Amino acid sequence: MDPPAISFMASVLTPEEQYKFDVISQVINCEIKPGAAAKLLGISTRQIRRLRIMVIDGGSQTVVHRLKGKSGNHRINSSVKEEALKIIEKNYSDFKPTFATEKLQEKHSIQISYGTTRLWMMEKGLWKARKHKKVGYHSWRPRKEYYGELVQFDGSYHHWFEKRYKDENGNSEVCMLAAIDDATGQITKATFSANEGVVAVFTFWRDYVLKHGKPLAIYLDRFSTYKISHKAAEDNRELMTQFGRAAMQLEIELITAYSPEAKGRVERLFRTLQDRLVKEMRLEGIDIPDEGNKFLEDVYVPDFNRRFSVPAAKEEDLHRALTAMDRANLSSIFLIQSKRVIQNDFTIQFKNNWYQLSEVQPTTIRPRETVLVEEWLDGTVHLTVRENHLNYVALPERPKKTKRQPAILTTHRLNWKPGADHPWRKRFKQES
Repeated sequence: MDPPAISFMASVLTPEEQYKFDVISQVINCEIKPGAAAKLLGISTRQIRRLRIMVIDGGSQTVVHRLKGKSGNHRINSSVKEEALKIIEKNYSDFKPTFATEKLQEKHSIQISYGTTRLWMMEKGLWKARKHKKVGYHSWRPRKEYYGELVQFDGSYHHWFEKRYKDENGNSEVCMLAAIDDATGQITKATFSANEGVVAVFTFWRDYVLKHGKPLAIYLDRFSTYKISHKAAEDNRELMTQFGRAAMQLEIELITAYSPEAKGRVERLFRTLQDRLVKEMRLEGIDIPDEGNKFLEDVYVPDFNRRFSVPAAKEEDLHRALTAMDRANLSSIFLIQSKRVIQNDFTIQFKNNWYQLSEVQPTTIRPRETVLVEEWLDGTVHLTVRENHLNYVALPERPKKTKRQPAILTTHRLNWKPGADHPWRKRFKQES
């Protein structure tokens, strides 16, 4: 004999709860079997049998979760929420939720998740969810396998110290030079500098190779410091920048990117630093670049690498140690070279300064010869011809022309006279 049909009066339920109740009612009324009901609700047949008994005994409300309308067991105390929002509003109002969560944990011992902080900040009006931008398709280039195989390098002008610092011209923008390893994402070096010019870049990389060694390749943009963007430079390898010459001498390959996305790792690094580093220095009371450089080296970069770097696919470090010759020639590698012509009075003009060559030189010098003017990073000027450093004195002003001028400069004084026993003073013996 079939069991009698059972009718239930369901109270106000959500659509999901009503559907669940209807399915269990069909099982009770023998309209469907428990196996089919389990498929419809996505639960086990054992749970269907359990729900069948609960509905028969308790009615429709037994399909409603028992915690509905009640506070969750893991709900955070309202006093913690109030304290966290008060701290965020006072100290971290312009922080992103992830960064604010880290600071609450590190400095205030408030252990909440990033999602909770985000919701609270949105409720308070301290954070607004961003709309995702539609971007074009860019295929990802896999990381290099070895540490030191490729280093991405770039400079970024930004208000790193906000309005707390201004240079002698009243400008608050400061340039940061940074290098990041492609394989691991480690910041290998970062420093604040006056600009992205040749001297600043040379100083950066001289310190880099002394500390880490020479990377196999450097990935950078087409800024004028690094590459001559001229049609003639494509077919003429002699046309290269000062940095290109120095890299060639150190046997470091330079790879230039044609778009910011190509060297995206260093571009994303600057976006992260412009958000996090600026606020970290504000919290630490750092107002000038010198203090910022010390903070970068001692605190921030080690902490950043610990948090965000990843292990390289292969363990070896491909940075090459400087040879003894590299170290001996380092000052003559990281310098600015220019060419000038020797005047008839053996003077040289360079950057509105005049230099008089001395009478005695390590090699023979003639007028109209080309001299290589070297500006070292310590500010000194050196004149070389055929790899010989010339002797000179700096003149206070442009020299006046004289009627009598020497024809050449040699390794001895021009008014030198041979001694009495010199072969020139001896007569030739007549053969008998």
